[in-house]
Formats: sequence, C-alpha cells, structure tokens
Amino acid sequence: MLYALARPFLFHLDAETAHELALCSADLLARLGGLTLPGRAIAGRPVRAMGLDFPNPVGLAAGLDKNGAHIDGLATFGFGFIEVGTVTPRPQPGNPKPRLFRIPEARAIVNRMGFNNEGVDALVANVRRARYDGILGINIGKNFDTPVERAADDYVACLEKVYELASYVTINISSPNTKNLRQLQQSDELTALLERIARTRDGLKQRTQKQVPLAVKIAPDLDDDGIVAIADALRRYGIDAVIATNTTISREAVAGLPNADETGGLSGAPLTQRSTAVVRKLHEQLGSDIPIIGAGGIMSGADAADKLAAGASLVQLYSGLIYRGPDLVAEAVEATR
Repeated sequence: MLYALARPFLFHLDAETAHELALCSADLLARLGGLTLPGRAIAGRPVRAMGLDFPNPVGLAAGLDKNGAHIDGLATFGFGFIEVGTVTPRPQPGNPKPRLFRIPEARAIVNRMGFNNEGVDALVANVRRARYDGILGINIGKNFDTPVERAADDYVACLEKVYELASYVTINISSPNTKNLRQLQQSDELTALLERIARTRDGLKQRTQKQVPLAVKIAPDLDDDGIVAIADALRRYGIDAVIATNTTISREAVAGLPNADETGGLSGAPLTQRSTAVVRKLHEQLGSDIPIIGAGGIMSGADAADKLAAGASLVQLYSGLIYRGPDLVAEAVEATR
C-alpha cells in the first residue's frame, strides 16, 4: 500500500536515482521496525533445494543489491531467500549513466549497468555487518577488463572470498552488459570454467568443512540445443542449481516503445513467457536431479505459480518489485502454497 502511494513520485525520478532512494527507504523502515523483522520470511510452503531449507519459495534476484549493503532492509519484505551481487574481484564503476530505463507501457526495464559494484571485499564486509540470518545467495562475475579466457581466475577469486559467508553462490555467465560474458555459456568455455570452479569448490569444502551449493545463471536467449548442452555440463560438474533466466537482448515485445532501443538487457513482463519456456526445457533435461530457480517476468502471483508448474523449485523477483512493490512478495508466496 505504501509503495502504491510512493510509486508516482519514484517514477518521476531518474530510474537509477529512484532505485537508490527505494533501497535507502527500506533500510530506514528496517531500522525503525516498520515492517517484518530482518530474517523473518513470510510463512509459506517450505522448500528443500540444494540441500537448504527455504521457508518459502520466493526470493530476491541478484542485481537489486549489488554490494550487499541493503540486506536487512530487503529482508523486511518477507523473502524466503535473498541473493546479492553481482560482485567482481575488483571495484568497477559499470557503464556510463544513464544506464537504467523504464518502459511502463510494457511493465519492462532495460538496464546496461555493467556489473557496477564496490568489489568483493566491500561486499564481504557488508554481509558480515548484516543481521539477516536467512538464506543468502551471493552472485559472482568477472571484471569487465578481464579477458574472457581468464574469466575463471575472477570467479575463483570471488568464490574463495565469499564461500564461508554464503548459503549458496551463483556463477553469473549470462549478463548481456559485460563484453563477451555470454561466450562462457558456449560448450568449450563452459566446460573449462565449471571444471575449474568445481575443483576450487572441492578444495574449499575440504578446507572449511562446509558444503556451499553452486548455481549457474543462464540467459533466456539460448536455443534448445544450447539449453541441453548446459544441462549436460551442470550434471557433469555437480552444479547444485540453475537460475533461469537473466535479461534478454530481444526487443520484439517492446518494439516502437520509448526506451526500447536503449542498449542493454530487457526484463519485466516481456520476458515472462520466454523465461518460463527455458524453465520447462531445463526441467525436461534435468528432472528432479538439479533444482531450477525461475526468474524473469514475475509480475504477479500467477506468474510465480506458472514458473513452479513449469518445473522450477524456487522463484526470484526483481522487475516486478519495481512495478508492484513489496506486496508482490506476499502475493507470490500465497500463490505458490
């Protein structure tokens, strides 16, 4: 209800400014005790996936809180889990502003943020300060100036630093806003990357006596052969989950609308059907062996339920929160009971 009153004001602001203001407002409400206490998820259908027990299946997607600086504020929304990042080994400013655009006519967003973040050390410090004690995913990527053939070095560097703090770690190989990143989804590159990451994970598990699940986040623009190849690689290297999907480079659903031609990844309602189709194809390949986290275009509780019906075990929200606000979390939890 509060968000419905605030949204017209926020939508009059530059999209990135509004984003930052909304996060600061959530932090303030958390400090004042105006919403649910940090870490207390909305009661829903419990889900066991990746060896973890989720109090409800509705989570926050990475990208909203890149530096893990607003975890307690976001926890007041009642998510069953929260994912922060994408974080890179070194701080980087991301792409020049403006880089975040709304398409209200289509309930969509275009972003070309470019993994803007303060670096993995800053994220680790923020996570250590947070009071949230629920399930926390940390999403990791490569710096923009790291050659793709050395990308594994960046993922390993991040994995080693976040391993003991994370409930699970997501390998982001699907953002369209870092040059050549999606190349890592191709067979040879993916095999080499996952082999290196799996070897690092095994060493960390032995050293820390803690098993931290790994997820891989993929693009919605893959064809069926690409999805099958990725599913095979996930099995081969013991990856614990797959997130489907990131943003799309397609503009078919928003052609002719203001901001539709802006470079970047498109999210929101235009992505709903395609991301659900990728979930369905993955489920055909993976069955119940590797859980799927459905993301992309969840704008209502019904959209969340459709992702689960297609084979997802969990779902994540992002763009829907921009258009619907925190009430979407409770609606999605109710629809997925």
